[in-house]
Amino acid sequence: MNMTVAFILALLPIIWLIVALTAFKIPGFKACAIALVIAYILSVTVWKMPLPDSITAVAEGSALAIWPIIIVIIAAIFTYNICLATGKMEMIKKMLASVTNDKRVLVLIIAWGFGGFMEGMAGFGTAVAIPASMLWGLGVNPVFAAIVCLIANATPTAFGSIGIPTTTLAKITDLDVFGLSTDTVILLAPLILLTPFILVYLTGKTEKGKEIKRSTTGNSDPGRSKNPFKGIGLITLISGLTFLIPEFLVAKFLGAELPVVIGSVCSMLCTAGAAKLFGKKDINSEYCLEVKSKNKITGKEALIAWSPFILIFLFLLGTSKLIAPLNELLASVKTSVNIYTGKDAVPYTFSWLTTPGLWIILAAFLGGKLQGASFFEMITVLKKTMIQMFKTIVTIISIMATAKLMGYSGMIASMSLMFVTVTGSFYPLFAPLLGSIGTFVTGSGTSASVLFGGLQAETGAALNLNQVWISASNTAGAITAKMISPQSIAVAVAAVQLQGKESVLLKGTFKYYLLFLGIVGLLTYMGAQLLG
Repeated sequence: MNMTVAFILALLPIIWLIVALTAFKIPGFKACAIALVIAYILSVTVWKMPLPDSITAVAEGSALAIWPIIIVIIAAIFTYNICLATGKMEMIKKMLASVTNDKRVLVLIIAWGFGGFMEGMAGFGTAVAIPASMLWGLGVNPVFAAIVCLIANATPTAFGSIGIPTTTLAKITDLDVFGLSTDTVILLAPLILLTPFILVYLTGKTEKGKEIKRSTTGNSDPGRSKNPFKGIGLITLISGLTFLIPEFLVAKFLGAELPVVIGSVCSMLCTAGAAKLFGKKDINSEYCLEVKSKNKITGKEALIAWSPFILIFLFLLGTSKLIAPLNELLASVKTSVNIYTGKDAVPYTFSWLTTPGLWIILAAFLGGKLQGASFFEMITVLKKTMIQMFKTIVTIISIMATAKLMGYSGMIASMSLMFVTVTGSFYPLFAPLLGSIGTFVTGSGTSASVLFGGLQAETGAALNLNQVWISASNTAGAITAKMISPQSIAVAVAAVQLQGKESVLLKGTFKYYLLFLGIVGLLTYMGAQLLG
């Protein structure tokens, strides 16, 4: 088959998703299901994939979607719904407002800092689901909450789930993980500094939109600020710098496991501290968070309100690779099943006790009990959560099955071959695009490493380029598409109950995806010329 024709046909499922979600505004669960049908037909008819192999590829993608991805998302939404049902979300809202009642700072702390921490510790959708639901619970516009959390989740993905995307890339390419980690942070440095400013800008833009609506009814406030960075520029810079500097140092000297975990904690603490030191006492009314409760919260009440999230932190930390002996013991409880029947098939492993979803659900039940909810009430909340998540479940199963079909059938390989052939000496400029395609299709930075990591290293060697730098660009490119991936958008939609609004979220994030990808592409090209 002609290489160009194969490339165009392989792109059809991706083109369909973009057109369906943006132009046709088809709900995500329908668009992704149709994309699966397109990929299936192409894999069987064009790439001549045997029928049993195509069926088992779909089955393996579905298994991956259910465990661990969907279980994590359900767990995250369940945790939020428990806090909502017990009334503790209002208390959390007041406590966050005690740090500052400036919505711009709260977006930095929750979407950027706390979201980065959740990505570093757990990943698999928690970094979007939990912060977005928290912001929504604080009274923030749900569309805005989803968009800022999707954008904020981009750069932490490189070291998500205790560094899995980068450590996986190191294993696939057989390159030094310290070099890959360091080069990845260097490539992402401008984005890490830029992201907090984008989040603050979007907060101001959202509130400005509300003010325009108020002005049409004669309720506008002439004292409102038109500059979203007024009184918060230094705090925003500190939020980015205190994430970047620790992330770089940890990546360089400790490797891939902890850069985002430590960077996010430093950013949260320093952002909160900077807000206390440099924040304005008189916050413009459009940025001021309204808190219903005026009663003082005791230390015990605060612990109870935050207990689900504190337990999530403790459980995920205790069961992570940071506590190696326990992690290895839990990881030994697993079941390996031969699902895919094609060439070079490997058993799919269900790790029953190391998936974050299990521990998040346990934390939600224990936290809910501490908050006064009965077991029956919590089961009722869980049932309602699962019903609420039905369309999201269909979306994620469809997109993961599509990714497996495209990978196993050779569709991804066809795209890669055309890409390398056409770009030639300008390959470094476009190398991150391959990583972004991998994440768009699969929703996973790790999967992007699996799909294209080896190709990037081999191409770098063939073109006499620095292999570590080019391979790192795959991860740097992969993170840019996290915000537009149908899987990520499905998580955000579920978190703030925006079913049918996927096109709005894609439209809201797509220009930032292009900006991020363009910056990473230019840096990769310039670095390749310098490093040779």
